[in-house]
Amino acid sequence: PLHGSDGKALMGYEALLRWQHPDRGNVTPAQFIPLAEETGLIDDIGLWVLRRACTDAASWPPPLTVAVNLSAAQFTRGNLVEQVSQALADSGLPAGRLELEITESTVMHNPKRLVPILSKLKKMGIRMAIDDFGTGYSSLAQIKNFPINTLKVDRSFIRNLPQDTDNKAITEAVIFMGKSLKLKVVAEGVETREQAKFLKDQICDEMQGFYFSKPIGPDGFADLLRENSVSGTDPGRQ
Repeated sequence: PLHGSDGKALMGYEALLRWQHPDRGNVTPAQFIPLAEETGLIDDIGLWVLRRACTDAASWPPPLTVAVNLSAAQFTRGNLVEQVSQALADSGLPAGRLELEITESTVMHNPKRLVPILSKLKKMGIRMAIDDFGTGYSSLAQIKNFPINTLKVDRSFIRNLPQDTDNKAITEAVIFMGKSLKLKVVAEGVETREQAKFLKDQICDEMQGFYFSKPIGPDGFADLLRENSVSGTDPGRQ
């Protein structure tokens, strides 16, 4: 779940993928996505996740949004824009309630190829986010040219806040930079009241992490929704 800067208003959800292996239990994407990319299975997996996320989100009360992570390999096939357009059309989900995330390192690896695709998706009304921001060594000059709406501060910088002075300085700088570029800033990996308070004081737009809720399956969604108020205004869009 993504929460507003007050930590109370539920803004949306990020789609998470787990492989329920009969022997190994829940296998994380970090373990099986590289293999899926290598074998070409990432196309089918990515499309299934996108379509399922859009279909589920279409049944949620607006303005709740859904964020879906994209693999670098999904940009190389040449039909990502068509796949996203079809998923929205089939599900009936408004484009403005879908946010697509791509890691900073992926964009920096091949910006000439990826930026035009991101631009097409953004023109459709879809919100674009740079995930794991702060780990890809991009410069301010490069970020301002990316067709994005959101910066997601990597969880490694949120860890040990506000005691860790280095992480504190980096997080403050990223939030300030995002505000200067009129981007929404989301903090990942928020696990404590102290972290949430620090981010609220820095006017970070949204937060997500175990402090608010652990990952839940479809069966737990209704209960979580009842426990949280749904804000009618997205602070990142004012």
